[in-house]
Amino acid sequence: MTLEERPLLPADDPRHYRRSLGCFPTGITVMTAAHASTRVGVTANSFASVSLDPPLVLWALRTDSPSLSVFHDARHFAVNVLAWHQEDLSRRFAKPADDKFDGLTLTEGLGGAPLLDGCAARFETRIAHQIPSGDHVLLVGEVLRYNNFHREPLVFLRGDHLWLDQPTIG
Repeated sequence: MTLEERPLLPADDPRHYRRSLGCFPTGITVMTAAHASTRVGVTANSFASVSLDPPLVLWALRTDSPSLSVFHDARHFAVNVLAWHQEDLSRRFAKPADDKFDGLTLTEGLGGAPLLDGCAARFETRIAHQIPSGDHVLLVGEVLRYNNFHREPLVFLRGDHLWLDQPTIG
């Protein structure tokens, strides 16, 4: 058995484990919610479809996220699937900031969840389940309405942003 074929334990080298997870390309989303007068948004690549009937999606949020209390208390969240040209939004919502929405054109979605312009697709959900899981909480949402804007998605692979085929904006 070669060194590459030998199974490893995640605890042996957490950085190598994380790099290995990065071999799986994922789409990039910005999850948004609002509760009371507070709006939050976070970049997430843990988004997945769970069920078509009923239409359920999920994503994972770290338990130490400053946005967790708003997502916990909100009744809805929005999934903004980023388009190929929105790397700046991916980076903006991945970092702490007083108002991540400052200067953006927004539409108010269900439950006040901010909806971003220019996305590849968007899903508005009602929170169905919140499931503690390790150092994350899985948020399951029932999709109540959605938009498909037919734009190429932004993809995350091996720690970097890319797109499958660079289309024209429009």
